[in-house]
Amino acid sequence: MPVFGLLSTLVCLAAAFSLLSHRFLRLPRAVGVMLLSLGCSLVVAIAGRAVPGLHAGAAALVSHIDFSAVVLHGMLAFLLFAGAMQLDVSALRRQKAPVLSLAAFGTLLSTLTVAALLKGVLHITGLRAGWVLCLLFGALISPTDPIAVLEMLRRVGAPSTLEAQLSGESLFNDGVGAVLFVTLLTSFSNGRTPTLGSFTWQLLIRSGGGIALGLALGYFAYRLLRTVDSYRVEELLTLGLAMGGYALADALHLSAPLEVVAAGLLASTQARPHAMSEETRIRVDQFWDIIDDLMNVILFLLIGLEMLVMPWNSHYVYAGLLAIPVALAARWLSVRASLLLVRPWHKPLRGAVPALTWGGLRGGLAVALALSISPGPFHDRILAITYIVVIFAIVVQGLTMGKLLRRLGLASGACY
Repeated sequence: MPVFGLLSTLVCLAAAFSLLSHRFLRLPRAVGVMLLSLGCSLVVAIAGRAVPGLHAGAAALVSHIDFSAVVLHGMLAFLLFAGAMQLDVSALRRQKAPVLSLAAFGTLLSTLTVAALLKGVLHITGLRAGWVLCLLFGALISPTDPIAVLEMLRRVGAPSTLEAQLSGESLFNDGVGAVLFVTLLTSFSNGRTPTLGSFTWQLLIRSGGGIALGLALGYFAYRLLRTVDSYRVEELLTLGLAMGGYALADALHLSAPLEVVAAGLLASTQARPHAMSEETRIRVDQFWDIIDDLMNVILFLLIGLEMLVMPWNSHYVYAGLLAIPVALAARWLSVRASLLLVRPWHKPLRGAVPALTWGGLRGGLAVALALSISPGPFHDRILAITYIVVIFAIVVQGLTMGKLLRRLGLASGACY
């Protein structure tokens, strides 16, 4: 199918599922769309037994979508830049200590904890795995994607502190987790185990270089924005900053996610208040809000449709189900340790540990990173386990977050 036809199909499905979710399910849109796409995939798989070629045709259509490339080298640029532009910067400044602790220390601790626990879990299922597989899974499953939770937080009137910590952490830990994963994958692909020193050096170069590039390009864009007063031109300049900076960081083998977050935050803190008129600020915010909404709906649609091409077998399903408590336990430990680390400077909100633990959903980035591993048994195993953990997080954790906040006394409004 031509690229335009494939894209048109995805947008039409996203629009139809969004309407059905809004009219009948009344769930957060991203969760509703993903549930409907999962249901559609399941119906196609079952009907395929009675209608020869139906499942194969649908799977062939989905297989034409390079999910890993679409997310890692496309959608992530828009999602992270939009998140940075829409972030409440004043709230982020107040929460900078826990956010940075969760994003950096917490992600690293979660990666190591998941790796250690998963090795034991896979041994129980008979799927023996080395530390390479376990560390890669830990790196890809540790970043959080709170999109499905943030809408619920606003519905129930959760404290702005909690929202700032979840959204701020997710912006940075996407970059940290991706850098960890890529550095590990590159190092082990060379056929030799990296030393701690070389691994740390690669990590610092990728992450530090990405942030430095983002700040430099963000400042350059800020100077350009000051020379013009036209919201249409300024929308295009911010779009060029997001796409061009991400592509350049990719080409230079730096952390593109951290680059685009740094550029987006500089644009939000400097360009919006000092280089844009009031009308331009409103228009630019609307522009990025639309892009963010569209990208998230399509991303969650793709997650559901990916079920059609997942490598399923009973061992993988069993391992995936056991990996759910592993991921949650590692998330709890990393959250608790991260908040304890900054406690001398920042007193945590009461109930923050369980709320941040349960609200730390995994999303499209985890699936995209798993898909980026070279084809083979190693790839199939980690992909199936990742997919099960992601689906559980979005559906179960996402839909029960409101009830948890009510029980913790962190909800001031109605619980849906």
